[in-house]
This record gives sequence, C-alpha cells and structure tokens, in this order.
Amino acid sequence: MSSSAKVIAGLIIFLCLITFPVWYNVVGGKASYTPELKIISEEKSCVESKEFMRIEHMQLLDDWRNSVVRKNNRTYIAHNGKEHNMSLTDTCLKCHSNKTEFCDQCHNYLEVTPTCWNCHIVPEENKL
Repeated sequence: MSSSAKVIAGLIIFLCLITFPVWYNVVGGKASYTPELKIISEEKSCVESKEFMRIEHMQLLDDWRNSVVRKNNRTYIAHNGKEHNMSLTDTCLKCHSNKTEFCDQCHNYLEVTPTCWNCHIVPEENKL
C-alpha cells in the first residue's frame, strides 16, 4: 500500500469517527434529549416569545443589566409593545422561581455556569 493510500484511508476513518454521533442520531431517528422545564407562573406570556427567550435570554439579561446600571433605564418594551420592569428578581423570578427545575435543568444540560447568582440571591424554591 502506498503512502498516499494510507493517508486517504486514515482521513476516511478519522472523518467517520468524528461524524459518528451525527450519523448515529440521523439513522436512529430519535430526537436528542432536551430537558423538560417546569414553569410556575400565573402569567400567560413571558417578556418575549418562547423561541426568542430560549435562544436570546442571556443576551437580554446582559442588555438589561447594562441598561439599568449604566443608563439608569429600568423599562423594557417588548416586541409586542408591552412594558416590563428590567429586573431578574422582580420580573423573571416571579414565574421562574423554581431554579432547580427550570434554570438549572437547562444550564446543566448545556454545561454553562451563569454568573447571575454572583450578585443576586438564589430564589427560594416555590412548588405548585
């Protein structure tokens, strides 16, 4: 076997091993695990849509922090025109006070460590 054939064979094996998880999920036809988040809320809607919050909530919270701390602006106007107080404690944690069943589920799944609790007090758990 020539050296170029060995290199090509090695590349093919490497690509197969690297892409195995993707192919395994495609062939298996199963959706990957996603955590089930439990919401304790009397509100019918969040400050933004579910899809927006799922993707952009950390950026939204960073923007809120910067707006409140640096510009003293405490009012957020959502895409639907509704006004909200920019506050993790008074706005977000009203509905999401079950940190272990809501926040931690997703953060643990994604292996991220938010810095919210460096400044904010961990909420007292509410159960239905």
